[in-house]
Amino acid sequence: MRTKTIYTDEELAIVEAVENGEYVPLPKDELESLKKSLKITAAETIKQRSKRKAISIRLFEDDITKLKAMALNEGIPYQTYITHIIHKITTGQVRVS
Repeated sequence: MRTKTIYTDEELAIVEAVENGEYVPLPKDELESLKKSLKITAAETIKQRSKRKAISIRLFEDDITKLKAMALNEGIPYQTYITHIIHKITTGQVRVS
């Protein structure tokens, strides 16, 4: 099965520049400096994103039972499932009305 590749406008511009011989790579020292900077930024982002804080919350027993059933259906522990749901809400992947 062959998948169709879809490019962004920026990616298309890069491809066209390479094909037209207009692309000029960064000098090696600038490239190494940029790579070092991006690695530091990525490491800091991962460090910040992986910080966790324990909280205590009181829920209705029925809600816990339903959450446990939903988590079981997904094949993950219920506390992980709750974390997953909260993360989706806070990142805008799920809207709460």
